[in-house]
Amino acid sequence: MHRSGPVGRYGTAAGTGALAVLLLVGICGSPAFTSWAGTQTAPDSAAAFYVRLLAWPAWRLDADGQAGGLFAADVRAVLLVVLAVGLLYLLPAAQVARVPGSVSQFFSGWAAYVLAGGLAAVLAALLGPNPSMLGALQDASTGAGYGFLTGWIIGTASLGGRA
Repeated sequence: MHRSGPVGRYGTAAGTGALAVLLLVGICGSPAFTSWAGTQTAPDSAAAFYVRLLAWPAWRLDADGQAGGLFAADVRAVLLVVLAVGLLYLLPAAQVARVPGSVSQFFSGWAAYVLAGGLAAVLAALLGPNPSMLGALQDASTGAGYGFLTGWIIGTASLGGRA
């Protein structure tokens, strides 16, 4: 079925959300951004807190002597991207079919990113070099908090696409 009009020219809501995930993790998790966020932001302002939060899914180009090698250093960022993209395609399908409109797309994208952040943090803690249940639970709250505070970006990117 071919759609005409303004919506037919754009990608799917999940596709635009997935592109936003790749850009957000690729740019804000990059070594250059994480280094800048850690050293050039004031420690006691809300804006600086948010900039440092954006750098949470940090990835590296080398393992820097970390136990487990490069995979262990980057597993959180990789899992975040994989889980977020998967959830973006799985979550909205049934919801958007029942509730047409962009509000549903926005909240589906946001929810997918919150869930992906929490799950990525848990799995990275359990698959990492020193797995512990306490560490996994602490990381889950950090990952879900990251997803909650930054997921609106993914939700906004999902607006206006086809279901």
